[in-house]
Amino acid sequence: MKTSITVVVSVILGLVLAGTTFAANQVKLKDFRLERSMSKQAQACLECHKQEHPGIFSDWAESRHASANITCLDCHLADETDSDISQTHFKQYQRNDTPWGRSEYRVPIAEVVTPKDCSRCHPDEVKEYSVSKHANTIEIMWKVDPWLNKGMNSDIERQAGCYYCHGTILEMDDQGRLSSETWPNVGVGRINLDGSKGSCTSCHTRHRFSVAEARKPEACGQCHLGPDHPQIEIFTESKHGDIYAAFGDDYNWDAAPGTWTPGIDYRGPTCASCHMSGSGNQMTTHDVTERLSWELQAPLTVRPEDFKPFPAKSNWVTERNKMKDVCKQCHAKNWVEDHYTKTDAVINEYNEVYYKPAKAMLDDLYSKGLLDKSKFFDEHLEVEFYELWHHEGRRARMGTAMMAPDYAWWHGFYECKHRYNGFMQEARHLIETGEKAYIFKDFPNATGDTTRPPVLFGKP
Repeated sequence: MKTSITVVVSVILGLVLAGTTFAANQVKLKDFRLERSMSKQAQACLECHKQEHPGIFSDWAESRHASANITCLDCHLADETDSDISQTHFKQYQRNDTPWGRSEYRVPIAEVVTPKDCSRCHPDEVKEYSVSKHANTIEIMWKVDPWLNKGMNSDIERQAGCYYCHGTILEMDDQGRLSSETWPNVGVGRINLDGSKGSCTSCHTRHRFSVAEARKPEACGQCHLGPDHPQIEIFTESKHGDIYAAFGDDYNWDAAPGTWTPGIDYRGPTCASCHMSGSGNQMTTHDVTERLSWELQAPLTVRPEDFKPFPAKSNWVTERNKMKDVCKQCHAKNWVEDHYTKTDAVINEYNEVYYKPAKAMLDDLYSKGLLDKSKFFDEHLEVEFYELWHHEGRRARMGTAMMAPDYAWWHGFYECKHRYNGFMQEARHLIETGEKAYIFKDFPNATGDTTRPPVLFGKP
């Protein structure tokens, strides 16, 4: 009898627990009642998107924008004469299957929300962003990148790869829609139809526009990863990344903008903590070019004001002192000073021991006619030289600057040595024999347009 009672109780308890688990896993439904003071057109937008795109609506409903009564129209409303008006959206007001599709709700809408639109409420942030390397990355890319300037990749390869992070130059097609060649895109340097540069949603994804999301390293890791700029991997290896992995769930990610404080809201820094967030005497900035004292991504490491494709307008000493002030919120002065001493020494070794001799050898091969200068990447030594600075050389420098020893050595200088040795061996063989380098006859997809964008560089 006791066994039977136990079984019955167990079954009942199991059913109760199963029911509890089932209930806990259900989507929490909320009845959003739009009773704030807003125009009927704004209410129509929200009600229609609530029905058509519940993901968009729920994102907005959880945002600070919603709490501040900022609706779709505050960001998307445009003038009838604007070049980025969505002509297809007007068809939404001719529907008969929804009460929100009537002509009385008709308003001109721009599909793309640009930094210029955001500047109506966030003028300082947009101004800072506009002078950063992020916002101007398409111009920088066209000034330095052989893939583009030599047409060594196809237009579709660029769209799927390079332009996804760097940004496209938006265009409208003959149907009044954004062209499929340039959209969708949220690249940091996107050129918008209103003339503004960039996309705030690169980091604050729509329609939540979360400050917490932008503060986390994963936001930066969308683009800053891989063999040539592995900042997210470097961060993960570093002590900073280890602390984030251990204690990140306890950080106060939702602290108000400008108030996020080391030691109070977070224990270890993220990318944003060092490069953008306010700390110590430093104000929050959306110019990621600030606080930098070296151009670590450049072939030859130079000071930011000496970086010819996009010279910084401030002095590197001033910017280094800003970063030191950030570092000193958690580290002693000697720690910070010695870290920069080591970083400077690493950069000097990379410049003098690896890059300059390899560049001199490359130039010598071109001058002797042993390498063909008309294209790039179609000869093995060009690829080797490129990866020496663009892959291993960057990893050595960035790994040191962000305190990731495995990237500084094994993924960095260790690989630099092998690349350098192979490059020099092949180069000396060509010089000794007078033999010209083999040109890859079947180099695939070298079909990209080499015309620099007129919107940035003027007509050729």
